[in-house]
Amino acid sequence: MGVFDRLPPMDHMRSEKMCFVQLIMPAESSRLAVTYLGELGLLQFKDLNEDKSPFQRIFVNQVKRCAEMSRKLRFFSDQINRAGVRSSVRPALEPDIDLEELEARLGEHEHELLEMNTNSDKLQQTYNELLEFKLVLSKAGGILASSHNHAASAERELDENIYDNGVDEGNAYLLEQGVHQGAHGNSGVRFVSGIILKSKALAFERMLFRATRGNMLFNQAPAGEPVTDPISGEEVEKTVFVVFFSGEQAKAKILKICDSFGTSCYPVPEEMVKQRQIFNEVSARLSDLEVTLDAGIQHRNKALESIGSQLWRWTIMVKKEKAVYDTLNMLNFDVTKKCLVGEGWCPIFAKSQIEDCLQRATLHSNSQVGTIFHEMDTIQSPPTYFRTDKFTNAFQEIVDAYGVARYQEANPAVYSVVTFPFLFAVMFGDWGHGICLLLGALVLILREKRLSSQKLGSFMELAFGGRYVILLMAIFSIYCGLIYNEFFSVPFHIFGKSAYECRDKSCSDAHTIGLIKVRDPYPFGVDPSWRGSRSELPFLNSLKMKMSILMGVAQMNLGIVLSYFDARFHGNALDIRYQFIPQMIFLNSLFGYLALLILIKWCTGSQADLYHVMIYMFLDPAGDLGENELFWGQKELQILLLLLALVAVPWMLFPKPFILKKLHKERFQGHTYRFLGTSEMDPDSEPDSARARHDDFNFSEVFVHQMIHSIEFVLGAVSNTASYLRLWALSLAHSELSTVFYEKLLLLAWGYDSLIVKLAGLIVFAFATAFILLMMETLSAFLHALRLHWVEFMNKFYHGDGYKFKPFSFALLADDED
Repeated sequence: MGVFDRLPPMDHMRSEKMCFVQLIMPAESSRLAVTYLGELGLLQFKDLNEDKSPFQRIFVNQVKRCAEMSRKLRFFSDQINRAGVRSSVRPALEPDIDLEELEARLGEHEHELLEMNTNSDKLQQTYNELLEFKLVLSKAGGILASSHNHAASAERELDENIYDNGVDEGNAYLLEQGVHQGAHGNSGVRFVSGIILKSKALAFERMLFRATRGNMLFNQAPAGEPVTDPISGEEVEKTVFVVFFSGEQAKAKILKICDSFGTSCYPVPEEMVKQRQIFNEVSARLSDLEVTLDAGIQHRNKALESIGSQLWRWTIMVKKEKAVYDTLNMLNFDVTKKCLVGEGWCPIFAKSQIEDCLQRATLHSNSQVGTIFHEMDTIQSPPTYFRTDKFTNAFQEIVDAYGVARYQEANPAVYSVVTFPFLFAVMFGDWGHGICLLLGALVLILREKRLSSQKLGSFMELAFGGRYVILLMAIFSIYCGLIYNEFFSVPFHIFGKSAYECRDKSCSDAHTIGLIKVRDPYPFGVDPSWRGSRSELPFLNSLKMKMSILMGVAQMNLGIVLSYFDARFHGNALDIRYQFIPQMIFLNSLFGYLALLILIKWCTGSQADLYHVMIYMFLDPAGDLGENELFWGQKELQILLLLLALVAVPWMLFPKPFILKKLHKERFQGHTYRFLGTSEMDPDSEPDSARARHDDFNFSEVFVHQMIHSIEFVLGAVSNTASYLRLWALSLAHSELSTVFYEKLLLLAWGYDSLIVKLAGLIVFAFATAFILLMMETLSAFLHALRLHWVEFMNKFYHGDGYKFKPFSFALLADDED
């Protein structure tokens, strides 16, 4: 094992070493110290006031002030978005201001905006009312003029005693009263004019008819212009109406109904001269209001532009201040010593940087007392922190989506950088499709700076975050596609001539007549002559299925080997002896042996049936192998491997729980004997006493856990190996689907003489390739590769029950929402 000790350390293999630290900061320099620590972003504070509500903490007033300023900034942002004002991308350079000055400035801007909004709303309301009045005057005047003409004709008909020539009796009576009595007083026909939403006009008319029992005449006309709704601010269509009625009771009912329907009623004189006079006055006032409103909007937009140029800078400043005070609220305040006490986690490499920040804070705050910073002992489990860059971050996120690693646990992301895109490529292998993926990844990488500063959709953001994962998937897909010799399902003679030629030199269809081997095997990948032959599918099935088993056994062995390094790193000899060794024996006695048989069969060209060998290895271990014997001593080796696999199961199950029980019992007895020498100490009263430790150990729970773990591994060895066959299935499905699109779309359309049919076939083939093969198949292969890593690979060594290191950092505030 000395070889492993001499290996250089792997930075990403284990999480960073953490330490639990305590800070004792003077009150006058605490805010500046926390600010500098936020800029550094390498210290995770522990909340020492968990038992207190947010309103019982020390700096609650400062947090409220910051929250109020955040509200004002959100108000400014909403106003800017509603007004459609474009703020400058780069904020205007202004001198730095403190929090108090910013608070006063934000208050002034808010008061100014609210006052402008109030005045604008009043003017807009007046403008809408005048516009509605103008529309009512225009439309209702026409309705009244037509009614007067109708009443005059009715009067002539009355003089001639003609009442039954198409005039309704009720309406004729009302018009007659209006003509004869309208000039004498208030007992004649009256009317109410106004405007209502077009969608409510029909229900409004029905309600009026029922309330007055039909003793009214309802006339309406479309307004002709959209009117701005004062509540929603949207333009709506309205209808002008005039209701003729008689009597005070009918008037009261009609007015109540108008009020309940939200109508706007306006007085319209009967005389045409007064109508024209009022109409001209209203039009003049509307023109003046339009000028006033435009000037107010321009003034308001200028104010919003001025605010928008500094909005981002102010928002970040307020967020930082609020984060600082939220962090200070997590600290304990010592009233007597006038200092703040904080605790938290930090990486060991960051201790010197944190000390520098604290010294700068003491110097800049002119504090007479420096900050005390020292490491503490704790029984708590440290957080997990991996230093990643833009290349490794996506792979680390894939692993963290399953579960965050324990502190100092082996990190699967190191190996996933290679294994994940390679397993994807095994299922996706086509170097034509791989080139398309490569071009997409290169576009995302080359436009990295521009895209990182833009707000992207959810899908584009996901693709941009995994751009380097896509890059490796594309490169490995090109490699596997060259091995499969598939370019959009079409084989090419890239690396030389085929090893096979037609049996008859004059034949034209080699696939039906037959092929013979005339030269050395094809140098790299699958021989192109297999494509379209009768034995293509059986050959590729056999190749890809056996290749999947070899890859699965290799990756599962890697997972078990990593469990050894994990146990060795933590000094757990029991896991090495009673988990790693029997697991390696069990897996390789069965499926490692199957992988060995596959390799021997490939190397020797044997025709042995491996299914028969593996089945009868269990059913008849001592039976004669016959034609299925691949090497001398195979039967004896199979018996030995079968015995080793049977021994490995109890080896995993029984020794570890009983050894743990024995160790805990000895430890308990040792503590008890030590306590006999001190009569003043009661072991039951000590929280960390031997008896407490002994009671914490539950043998039945440990045994059940070990039994579950052993059964899961034994059954998982079978199911996990079978699960790797998805590499074969998806690779075959991708190849066959690509072949179908090529032959049934592109070649079929290309066989016609029509240019339109050829173009249509090419377009359909391109869309099918882009949306089905490059999008759906990519997602499918990605998810299956994800499952192989999460379930089949990582469950051999990875617990994933840790928690992430979340330092107090201003860099994380830019994308956070309040």
